[in-house]
Amino acid sequence: MKIYLVRHGQTNLNKDKRMQGLTDEPLNEVGILQAHETAALVENVDFDAVYASPLDRAITTGAIVGRVGKEQVIIDKRLIETDFGKYEKCKYGKMGIKMSLYWALPELFSAPEGVETVESMVQRASSFIEELTEKSYNNVLIAAHGGILRAINGCLLGRKNGIKWRPKMHNCEVRVYEVDINGRKFVGNIKKEKEKA
Repeated sequence: MKIYLVRHGQTNLNKDKRMQGLTDEPLNEVGILQAHETAALVENVDFDAVYASPLDRAITTGAIVGRVGKEQVIIDKRLIETDFGKYEKCKYGKMGIKMSLYWALPELFSAPEGVETVESMVQRASSFIEELTEKSYNNVLIAAHGGILRAINGCLLGRKNGIKWRPKMHNCEVRVYEVDINGRKFVGNIKKEKEKA
């Protein structure tokens, strides 16, 4: 099985550099264009299934990149973005020291009160991936969010702490993994030509 991870396209909150957790913010025009550009990069891949978070920005991205109707996207709440609590919609540079340190170095700093912990994200990601890998798909697309994808990448890489925090996935970036009887391995990133230069 090949697992294609894609982060959703740009939203206005992304553009404004604000924390975007459980807010159901749609893709903006740039985000829709990014999703269509990414769809062209994987046009030769036949996806057996497309999964997404319950949030519209992920569902729309999954539908466009996976070339299916939104009603065909399989919604899984374990793929939803991190709950940022009172920091939701805060500007990146104005979150305060506790949240800034946690989001930069979660290996060293604990989540502030009311913010989802790394342990919670890892549990969600591991539960989803374990269930997914029991299925008989050849190619599957997962559209999700920057925070939870750090845990999903960590799970697929077998990281001891359960996360791959850096580098973060950019809007509509695709990372590909292969899962078989020999284990799980990272295959590579799919990038637009202008990004390769």
